[in-house]
Amino acid sequence: MNDLIELLPDHIANQIAAGEVIQRPASAVKELMENAIDAGADQVKLIIQDAGKSLVQVIDNGRGMSVTDARMAFERHATSKIRNIEDLFRIRTMGFRGEALASIAAVAQVELKTKRSIDENGTCIEIDNSFVKKQEPVAFPNGTSIAMKNLFFNVPARRNFLKSNAAEMRHIVDEFIRVALSFPEIRFICISNGQEVFHLEKGTLKQRIVQILGVNYGSKLVSVQEKTDYLNVAGFVGKPDTAKRTRGDQYFFVNNRFIRSAYLNHAVMTAFQQMIPGDSFPLYVLFIDIDPSRVDINVHPTKQEIKFEDEKIVYAFVQAAVKHALAQFSITPSLDFDLDPAIQSLDAVSKPFSEEVKTEIEYSSLYKTFTRKNQAHFIEPSDNSELLHWRNREAEDENFARSVIEPPLPVNGQPSTANNFQSLYARFSSDPLFHNQEMRLVQLQNSYIVCETDGGFLLIHQQAAHERVLYEKFMLALSGKPLAGQPGLFPQTITLSTPDALMLQELLPALQALGYTIEPFGKDSFIVQSTTAGQAETNAKKVIENVLEQCKHAGSEKITSLHEKLIRSLAWQQAIKSGTPLSETEMRSLTGDLFRCMQPNTAPNGRPVFVEFKKDYLEKLFGRRG
Repeated sequence: MNDLIELLPDHIANQIAAGEVIQRPASAVKELMENAIDAGADQVKLIIQDAGKSLVQVIDNGRGMSVTDARMAFERHATSKIRNIEDLFRIRTMGFRGEALASIAAVAQVELKTKRSIDENGTCIEIDNSFVKKQEPVAFPNGTSIAMKNLFFNVPARRNFLKSNAAEMRHIVDEFIRVALSFPEIRFICISNGQEVFHLEKGTLKQRIVQILGVNYGSKLVSVQEKTDYLNVAGFVGKPDTAKRTRGDQYFFVNNRFIRSAYLNHAVMTAFQQMIPGDSFPLYVLFIDIDPSRVDINVHPTKQEIKFEDEKIVYAFVQAAVKHALAQFSITPSLDFDLDPAIQSLDAVSKPFSEEVKTEIEYSSLYKTFTRKNQAHFIEPSDNSELLHWRNREAEDENFARSVIEPPLPVNGQPSTANNFQSLYARFSSDPLFHNQEMRLVQLQNSYIVCETDGGFLLIHQQAAHERVLYEKFMLALSGKPLAGQPGLFPQTITLSTPDALMLQELLPALQALGYTIEPFGKDSFIVQSTTAGQAETNAKKVIENVLEQCKHAGSEKITSLHEKLIRSLAWQQAIKSGTPLSETEMRSLTGDLFRCMQPNTAPNGRPVFVEFKKDYLEKLFGRRG
C-alpha cells in the first residue's frame, strides 16, 4: 500500500499560512509598515489603490537590503530579528516570525526594490504566487519599496470575501493610525487613489495624537508618567468630558506594539470611576515599557494578543498611574470640607457640654449599649421598636420586588413571553376598543402610556415605542422606499477627523435614502443640505457625530452591519424621550403607529416596549377571585 502523507510544496504551505497572517489589505499594511520601522526608517509612505485590493505599497528610507537578503526575505521563517530561542524573550522589534513577506507573496503579485547606502545599485525582485519571476539590478534611492498588487488574485473565494472599498479602507486607516501613534518620531504619509489622506510630521506624542484625533483634543489631554523598577507607564488620557458612549479612541501599546487587552482596559475604567457615567468610555493612549522577558508576544500571528508574566502587577501599575495623573491635574473628585451652617447651628455643636448633660448621657441606654466591651454594635431589643429585624425587612423587600418585577404579562392565564407576542399583536390589531376613538389613554410620569383594552390595559414605554416605529420606518427606507428630505434654513458644515470622514463617506448612500443630503466639501469636510422630513429641528452636526460614534464600535451588542448601527442610532436620537409630555392626539398616533409595526413588542435593542396587565391578574394581585 502506498504512503499517504506528503510534504506540502512551499507555495501551498505559504498560502495556508497566509490565511492567518494576511486576512485583508489592512493586514498587509500593518506588516509592511512594521518592517519599515524595524529597518530604521524615519520616513514611511503608504500608497493605496482601491482600498488595497489593487495596490498596497510602502516606501521607506531605512537601511535597505543586500541582493541575498532581498531574495531570502520571501522565504518562510526567514528573519533578521532573532537567531536563537533566547532571542524570543528579549524581542524589541515589531516583527520576528518571518512569515509576513512569504504570506504576502503567496496571495499577491509583489515587487520589491531596495538599496543599502553602501551599494552602488539597488535590487528589484518580482514575485508571483510565491515564484520569483525576475531579479535584476535597479537604480533606486537608499531604502526599500514593497508593492503588493492584486491581493488574493489566486484565491478568488478570499477576494470575494473582502468588504466594500470604504469598509476595507477604514481597516487600513485603523492599522495606519496604530503604527503612527506608536512612533511619533517618524514621518508618515498615506495616499489613497492619488489623494493624500494623512501627512503626519515628526513630533511629540501629544502632537501626533492631536494630528490624528483632531485639534479639539489639544487642551483635553492629561499626561501620564509613572516610572517603577518593574515597568514604566507613559502617555495621555482624556479629561472626563472627552468620554464617549462607545469604545472610541483607546490605545494600549506594550514596548511600542499595539495590543488588545480587556483586562488593562478595565484598569483604566476603574481609575475613571465616579468621574464619567457608567456607560461612557474614556480616551487614552498609553505605553507600557516592560522587560521583554516578562511578556510573551508569540501568542498569535497578529501579535496583538500578549501574555504578561504577572498581569495583576501590570493592572495595578496602570490603574495607579492613571489615578495619579488625574489627581495631579485636579481632575479627580475632591471632598468639600467647608462647614455646613445647618450642622453648626445644632445644639450639640453650638451649646456648651456641661457636667449635667454628660451625666444624663452616661446613664442613657444608647450610651450603655455602645460602651459594652466587644458589643459596640449591640442594640437593645424592644417590642415597641419601629425597627424590624434586617432579615425580615430584606425578605419583605424581596417579596415586594418579586411581585412588581416578575413579568405580569399573562395571556390566557399564563405569563407572556417573546414567543406569544405575535398572537398578542394579532389580538390588539383586531380589538374594536383599540380602534375606538373613545379608548382611554393616560400618560404617567411623562414617560409611560396606559392604553385600555377590553381585557385589561397595556403599559407602554413611550420612548421605546417611538424607537421601534422609527426603526421600522428607516428599515423600509433602506429597502427601497426612501424618505423625503427637508432642507435646512442654512446648510451646516461638518469637519471630521480622517477616520470619521472615511466612515461618513461610506454611509452617504444610506443617509441619502433616510432623507439626509450630505455633500463632500474639501478634505474631511461635508455640508449637510437637508435632514429627514417631519423630524423636530435638530443639530445635524451632533446627529452625524453620534451616528459615527455608534457605527465605529459595536459596543456590548456586537452588531456587525453598518446600516443596522446607523438606523438604531438615528431611531434612538430622534425618538420622543422619556419625560416628554404628550397630548392625547400624540399618544393615539404613537400607539397606532406602534401596532402597525411588524414587531411592536420589542425596541431595536431587544428590550420590551410594553407590558400587558390582564384583568384576572390584577384581581389576583388584590386577592380577588371575581
